[in-house]
Amino acid sequence: MPNLVDRLRVDRADDETVCDPAEVDGTVIYRSNKMAPLRYLPGFGSEFASEDPRCPGSLPKGQNNPQKCPYGLYAEQLSGSAFTAPRTHNRRTAVHTPFSSVEQPYLTHDWKSSDPNPNQMRWHPFSVPHINKEKVDWVQGLHTICGAGDPCARHGIAVYAYMCNTSMVNTCMYTSDGDFLIVPEKGTLHITTEFGKMDVVNNEICVIQQGMRFSVEVDGESRGYLMEVFDAHFELPCLGPIGANGLANPRDFLTPVAWYEDRKVPHGGYTVINKYQGKLFQAHHDQSPFNVVAWHGNYVPYKYNLENFCVVNSVSFDHMDPSIFTVLTCQSVKPGVAIADFVIFPPRWSVQTNTFRPPYYHRNCMSEFMGLIKGSYEAKEEGFRPGGATLHSMMTPHGPDAACFEGASNAELKPQRIAEGTMAFMFESSLSMALTEWGQKTCECVDAEYYKCWLSLKSHFNPDWKPE
Repeated sequence: MPNLVDRLRVDRADDETVCDPAEVDGTVIYRSNKMAPLRYLPGFGSEFASEDPRCPGSLPKGQNNPQKCPYGLYAEQLSGSAFTAPRTHNRRTAVHTPFSSVEQPYLTHDWKSSDPNPNQMRWHPFSVPHINKEKVDWVQGLHTICGAGDPCARHGIAVYAYMCNTSMVNTCMYTSDGDFLIVPEKGTLHITTEFGKMDVVNNEICVIQQGMRFSVEVDGESRGYLMEVFDAHFELPCLGPIGANGLANPRDFLTPVAWYEDRKVPHGGYTVINKYQGKLFQAHHDQSPFNVVAWHGNYVPYKYNLENFCVVNSVSFDHMDPSIFTVLTCQSVKPGVAIADFVIFPPRWSVQTNTFRPPYYHRNCMSEFMGLIKGSYEAKEEGFRPGGATLHSMMTPHGPDAACFEGASNAELKPQRIAEGTMAFMFESSLSMALTEWGQKTCECVDAEYYKCWLSLKSHFNPDWKPE
């Protein structure tokens, strides 16, 4: 279906009355998203329609841009793909001061600022600034770790960590460069978008697509991971021989329902931040941009609870490739080759016979960035902690540490629950990702001794070995 969303905004040049932003017939419809449960629309890639219940009938019937919209609203379309894109790939869904640049020293797409480094990398949990020392909101807390490509050419990927401690106040942002996939590790993100509100907690993810304005509230110290893709939009992986069911089911993805505020902020007191070609720019408004009363289309933000993932695995022998754990993918122009895959390693049964069950040692034509949302990862239970990360670059060998190898090589192979209470994930890309200066040197969390976890691996070669 076309990647488009048509929306109706409060922005109005006349004095027509719009429904009261707080009440309908004296009943509060929405309170702070930290006080009342939020409502969502289930489905992935679907055609949705949503009206704020305070303004019934605000969506025009049978057309997108009537001569006069209900309630004196403006009609607007947000396009997430070319107008002439095939229908199966088409996605759709004001006035401000000129943009000026914003300094954010940790946000960059300059992959040449640091020398190439093919070594295995590990980061201890990224440090969250203490609020008594420095207030940092979600945008200010973004740090680019690694990436490849160029948003100007609409090709590439960037991986970030965010560490913040305060909410965005009278500020929102959007990216002109690509789609954000956000993975909270510490703290809940209360996200207001032009489409409505989402609460995203630990063990959930959300996707905010190119051009969508959003603002993030937090309850305190918050930390997580972020992947941005420049090429295309995320989609569900093809299931192939798996059949109709398995992995991430479309109905478990949730899109917010329409919510608006008609709130004036005098003297250009509302700041809109635009991430454009890897840099930040700001413009000032005199009212909140979250003034979309109703919308319809299939270009929307959404969230997903990772506990809903249906695991597929071997029930006979051998360790399967991690592609069976793919939640979302952004495909390249090469069939079967991803710009980026979002892969998880959830709790599951391990039942293979005569098999080394943990991930095997390998070198890969992909780049693998891993993070830990909670628990401990089976292949490296020491050193890889929630809020930290690893990067195994293209064709750099990696695998279980020595303790894991010895234990799994001699373990009794009985049915076993693994990764209980754990959720690790991987941003995997066909691109050769480069480290930023901060990711490689400046960050105080770099584990310079990561390589030592393999030094105690012993040679077990026995030329006189005979089969039992």
